Amino acid sequence: MRFVQVIDCKTERFDDMDRLMDEWVEHTKGSRTATHSLIGKDRSDGSHYVEIVEFPSYEDAVANSKLPETDRIFQEMVALCDGTPTFTDLDVVRDEQLNQTLSRRFFHEIAVGGNLDAIGEVFAVDYADHDIAKEEDTVIGSGHLRDDLIGWRAAFDFSFDLDRQICEGDDVVTLWTWTGTHKGDFMGIPPTGRQCIMTGTTIFRFRDGRIQEGWWHEDIMGLMRQLGALD
Repeated sequence: MRFVQVIDCKTERFDDMDRLMDEWVEHTKGSRTATHSLIGKDRSDGSHYVEIVEFPSYEDAVANSKLPETDRIFQEMVALCDGTPTFTDLDVVRDEQLNQTLSRRFFHEIAVGGNLDAIGEVFAVDYADHDIAKEEDTVIGSGHLRDDLIGWRAAFDFSFDLDRQICEGDDVVTLWTWTGTHKGDFMGIPPTGRQCIMTGTTIFRFRDGRIQEGWWHEDIMGLMRQLGALD
């Protein structure tokens, strides 16, 4: 689970502290585990600053704090502050931008790119899949998703254009256009070599940084028609 540390301090010597932060960044290249950092200045108190540092996990934050340079810089930072800085440790429980990024990762890296090992990083183990093209209303387990992708990739060379994405709460809605060349057996249809286009919508619901549930609405009948199955 991603982790954020909020550092709250007061100082009249921010320029010196800023140079200190640049020194820490330079000396911890290749060893620091922080992935993102920003500093905000209180509009109502010019000596009040808040730094937000992001890590992939709490364990990464602990490893970062044990770096020799981190300890040295912290001691020098305290000397620049009016009092001891306070620290607030936060587990990230919701991030809509991260959800959108993971959703796009599925389409581009996993489905098209074929990195099926990344399914475990993006989807919950008990992922629930709802697809109008399947006989079962709900299929449980990310392993079924892997099997589906293996079948689609064997039947088509394909790509996704993500026409639009809408994020709201725990849901990411993606309107997409799929383009594929039929190269292998698909639903009993032998390869035709035809290029096909299909549009659809996918809704992914996230929980604890993973895709927990998905709803697929695709023009499967239009695809079958292009393959000649409905002639």
